[in-house]
Amino acid sequence: MKLTKYGHACVRLEKDGRVLVIDPGTFSDVAAALEGADAVLVTHEHADHLDTTRVLPALAADPDLVLYAPAPLAATLRDGAGDAATRILDAVPEAAFDLAGFSVRTYGGQHALIHAHIPVVHNIGYVIDEALYHPGDSFTVPHDVQVTTLLVPAHAPWSKSGEVIDFVIAVRPKKVYPIHDGLLNERGLALVDGHVGRFGGLYGASYERLESGVGREV
Repeated sequence: MKLTKYGHACVRLEKDGRVLVIDPGTFSDVAAALEGADAVLVTHEHADHLDTTRVLPALAADPDLVLYAPAPLAATLRDGAGDAATRILDAVPEAAFDLAGFSVRTYGGQHALIHAHIPVVHNIGYVIDEALYHPGDSFTVPHDVQVTTLLVPAHAPWSKSGEVIDFVIAVRPKKVYPIHDGLLNERGLALVDGHVGRFGGLYGASYERLESGVGREV
């Protein structure tokens, strides 16, 4: 399948003429990511992972577009989705289903802790075709599949560089592409790339940063 990053945590997957989009949020090029999409997966409710002002109109405009999100978020979205509500479905942990020509498996259940004063929301990580893993805002390691491609959250209010590196080491992918990097400037990007690329490489992971709109076969 072809993987294209569209800024921050949003990726577009294409295979056999079908399109699956993960986390089209406010820091991303949502219009480009959703063009011709068959389905959307959302890891959690934060705006940088779901731009409701763009995604809900896209659902309304395309009667074939389907969206999966963690159950509490899906319920909230259905309340304001009108006729599209039946195409907003619950994503629950430890599930497997087929979607838009892709196989999907779900992992985790909650967002990483930011601070004790900030409530923890639901978060679902998605493994696609048993090959590519998008963990959302978590470091949950898939326990029963060896993925070859990891989309690693490179920077967040809830993480530190050592945890990012340890996550790559625990997953042991062959290829790593950073996501969740929309808050970093060029200096920060270079620092993260250096650390994760160097230490991930010791464990067999090849690291590459993708600019928005750039695709790779995975």
